[in-house]
Order: sequence, then C-alpha cells, then structure tokens
Amino acid sequence: MRSRFLVRALVAGAGVALVVAIAWLLLRGEPAPEAQAPQDFNPAQFVRGRTNLDAPYVVTDYEVVDAMLALAEVRPDDYVIDLGSGDGRILIAAARSHGARGLGVDIDPARIRESSANARNAGVAHRVTFRRQNLFETPIAEADVLTLYLTAETNLRLRQRILSQMRPGTRVVSHDFDMGDWRYDRRQRVGNATIYMWIVPARAAGRYTLIADGRTGLLTLEQGFQQLTGSLTTNGVTTRVEQGWMSGDRVRFIANLGDGRREYEGRIAGGRLESTGQRRWRADPIG
Repeated sequence: MRSRFLVRALVAGAGVALVVAIAWLLLRGEPAPEAQAPQDFNPAQFVRGRTNLDAPYVVTDYEVVDAMLALAEVRPDDYVIDLGSGDGRILIAAARSHGARGLGVDIDPARIRESSANARNAGVAHRVTFRRQNLFETPIAEADVLTLYLTAETNLRLRQRILSQMRPGTRVVSHDFDMGDWRYDRRQRVGNATIYMWIVPARAAGRYTLIADGRTGLLTLEQGFQQLTGSLTTNGVTTRVEQGWMSGDRVRFIANLGDGRREYEGRIAGGRLESTGQRRWRADPIG
C-alpha cells in the first residue's frame, strides 16, 4: 500500500520536496495523506523569502574574466567596482593579476559569503571588499573600471547613472549585454561570449567661440553619447561639424573656420576645449 503510494507520488511529479516529505512520514510509520497532499502542494512556499535578483547568477568563464580585465586595461592604481559580483572571480583576478583594488556588490547573501571566502583563500582580502547591496543604490562615482554581467534590461536601467555619475574616461565592461543605442567603443569575441567596453564621455554639448590661427567662429556642438555633431559659423557662413567624437575628456572633430576643412583635436577641461596637438586652438564656452 505504502509502496504503491510512493510510486504514484513520483509519477505525479509533485516535486522533490513532496517526495522527501512522504518518505519521512513512511519512515515514521505514519500514513501518508494520499489524496490531500497533491492539492495542498504549493511550489511558491519553497521559494518564499528568497532574494529577488536583478540578474540570474551565471558564472563568467575565467578566460572571459581575463579578457574583460585586459580590454579595460586594468592597472595597479585602478579601483574596480563589479555590480552583481557573484563568487567574486572578476575582482579577485583584478587584484591578483593586475594589483587593483575593488568593491563587489551582490544582493544575494550566499554570494557575499562565498566571494569573501574566495578572496581570503586567494590572499587578496585586503584589496577587495564584497557588500550585500542593491546595485541600483551602489555609489559608482569613484570607480576607474566598472564590470557587469547582468541583463540587457538591467544595463539600460544603469546607463543614465553611469553617464551622469561616473568620471569621463571611466571604462565600463559588460559580458554579453550591450547598452542599447549607446554604441560600444570596443567589442571582442571570446569563445561564445561577447565583451563590450565603453569609455564614459565628458559633456561637450554647447556653444563656443572657436579661435584658431587668428580666426574666430561660433561653434555649436550637439552630443549623443560619444558622437558630436553641430555647426561652425564664421564671417556669416555656416558649415557642418563632421566626424565629431568624444573619448573620455578627449575631443575630435572636423570643421571649416574659413580656411578649409581642418581637424581639431584636444580635451575638454572646465567647460573649455583646448588643443593637445601641434596646431594651437581653443573653444571658450558662451554663456
């Protein structure tokens, strides 16, 4: 009788938890609730109280970890933040192989315990810290490198914080998921994985007085992530700004200040554009 009921429970697919409960009752010599158990079985009760994750926990292959850190050109003086740090392998590799410091954030306490133990075993616990925290509440402004293995939706939710809070020149590296229409600066395939890297651009949109070789003009720049477009007006003639691009605080564009199309390459500092090459020029902000 009891053997027939156990077989019937297995075939019904009530789940591992129900089978274990039935077996326990049988060992105690108590009758199993043959008719009632399947109706009362509620799978939700076995996951009640578990942490809600912004991204599923999937480990990154060590080959991909090494490629991510290499693509970001992690240096010994870098501070790396890993959002959704899992077992901590990205930060531990950054500390062991590159001498970096870092912070790993995960919402799952089991992952924090695991990553902290892994850091101690690797001898880098003095260089990396793991914290249980909602990644959308984690301060990220101090990072030199931000690493991600999340989801496409989570990346998009993080994008505005990255662009508004992180310093120009910060490197952002994501395993497998991009940032929508914020085009990557570099991309690399590693086996079946794709790695994307962005360099946070400074804000250069605005109106400037462009001065070069004794000439002046009204420079208007519009910005879409790294891309710059706009116009340059000199002596009543307006021409387009071409091939405009930002990389961190570095700026490059082609414009005609009345002496033909010329390349302008420089940096933005304090809201002012200044040349970095042999040809001297500057663009002072208006207003």
